[in-house]
Amino acid sequence: MSFKPYPKYKESGVEWLGRVPEHWEVRRLRQIGPLLKGSGGTKEDIVESGVPCVRYGDLYTTHSYFIRQARTFVTAERAADYFPIRLGDVLFAASGEDLAEIGRSAVNLIEAVAVCGGDTVVLRPDGRAVPAFLGYACDSWVAKAQKASMGRGTTVKHIYPDELKRLVIFVPSPDEQAMIADFLDAETAKIDALIAEQQRLIELLQEKRQAVISHAVTKGLNPDAPMKDSGIEWLGEVPEHWAVIRLGHRGRLQNGLSIGGEAFGAGDPFVSYGDVYKNTVVPNTPSGLVQSTADDQHKYGLEVGDVLFTRTSESADDIGVAATCLRVIPRSTFAGFLIRFRPDPGILDPGYSKYLFRNQGVQGHFAGTMNLVTRASLSQGELRSLPICIPPIPEQVLISAALDERLEQLRVLTADTESAIALLQERRSALISAAVTGQIDVRGFAGSEAA
Repeated sequence: MSFKPYPKYKESGVEWLGRVPEHWEVRRLRQIGPLLKGSGGTKEDIVESGVPCVRYGDLYTTHSYFIRQARTFVTAERAADYFPIRLGDVLFAASGEDLAEIGRSAVNLIEAVAVCGGDTVVLRPDGRAVPAFLGYACDSWVAKAQKASMGRGTTVKHIYPDELKRLVIFVPSPDEQAMIADFLDAETAKIDALIAEQQRLIELLQEKRQAVISHAVTKGLNPDAPMKDSGIEWLGEVPEHWAVIRLGHRGRLQNGLSIGGEAFGAGDPFVSYGDVYKNTVVPNTPSGLVQSTADDQHKYGLEVGDVLFTRTSESADDIGVAATCLRVIPRSTFAGFLIRFRPDPGILDPGYSKYLFRNQGVQGHFAGTMNLVTRASLSQGELRSLPICIPPIPEQVLISAALDERLEQLRVLTADTESAIALLQERRSALISAAVTGQIDVRGFAGSEAA
């Protein structure tokens, strides 16, 4: 779909913003309505139901220009300490970690009585402004660029009402604002539907990846191989010539290094919980540094073939996540929130281990054994009793190579799909910015859609 520009333009008076349609106004937010500082409350106020409460973090996680429902609630009594918001108010996040996202905004479309917490700034527009149009205009790339220049601070960035008052947007008549908003609602809905399809494809590719791994490490590559009952429910039948053992019978377990916080930040390589949780292979350059001794490195060091498991988490699903060490990391140690499994020589090929311990069956086994109170925790005893099936080493090498090839194909498909999503998101952002700055004339489109 192609769009024409407006027939006539004029200079906006703001050099870097360029031209604006001749009949549009150039306004600063202070000319649209007062900007008010949100107030009140802590996370301890959150209840399951009550008065809808919008917090600054919600503005970063909605992925929308509008807030249609609250994610959290407070009691009517606690709501008195919060700032009351109205239908059509524009809410800005007053703090954040990234200048590119500072001042992220959305229009309140909650029809019930609602409030917002501190670290928000509220624009209360006058009757000449259409809230739906402001939703798009106040978070377009033109607005984001201005907000980024207003951000203050080092670690945490802040933006204040006095700065937001200076933010410039282009404003047509209320009727035209409504037409532009209707157009963007329709067009972004189409793009969002395409994005959702691509995201679903990524989910299917991830499911396919897990299925391919699980099948290969429990059934092998030969569909005609004689099978036997493993005696383990989640393993089912396995090739007849594979050994079914408990993990602790074929290696040694070791909890990681526990040391005071003052030892971190400098020194030798330190494998963190995140290094394991985020990777199937232990990174050659771990994310942490620690001041460790030679004795520490001897006891908590890593060798090729070692497997690290996450030991504790708030969720049982995050317990027993594994990463395999494929290279020696000199002078390294690993975190106390991890358990190291060091297999006996000649038992496991490291390339095979990286798949064996990341299959869904292993994760499901650990989740089923957890007694979650406040945190889930995996003991050496539970890990020692983990059932695994082990083919001969030559077959492990073949399975690993086959999985490397197949999963690379899936990785490429996933990367292509992620690129498609990025392009659609760019298209969405560009379309919104072009419409709310008058670079394209969508009035004819809006009229034909209404007809």
